[in-house]
Amino acid sequence: MTKRLGWFLAGGLLVALLLAGVVSNFASGSPDGLDYAAREGCTFNADDEITGGTCMAQQEGEHQLGDSPLADYGIKGVGNSFLSTALAGTAGVLITFGIGAGLFWVARRRKTSDAGA
Repeated sequence: MTKRLGWFLAGGLLVALLLAGVVSNFASGSPDGLDYAAREGCTFNADDEITGGTCMAQQEGEHQLGDSPLADYGIKGVGNSFLSTALAGTAGVLITFGIGAGLFWVARRRKTSDAGA
């Protein structure tokens, strides 16, 4: 890896960490487009529970990952919601970067030795 590529990757990782750790706390808490589309056509009661209608959200079951440490864009057990979201975003970036770097390391081209030919 060249020095220039190393600086580029380090800069990209730094930007991703800043976005995930700081900017993610200012994201909208409103449902996104997928949630909105899934709930379209439903009727709701005062507790925001589906009481009727025809929509995709009626088919959803319990979330399989609801008890995971990074569920709901936060870290379970951290009382401060700002810190919890920042840590979850940072952990997600580092885990994703680590997996990607590992895959690139496994798939990289290895120099062949001319001595064995």
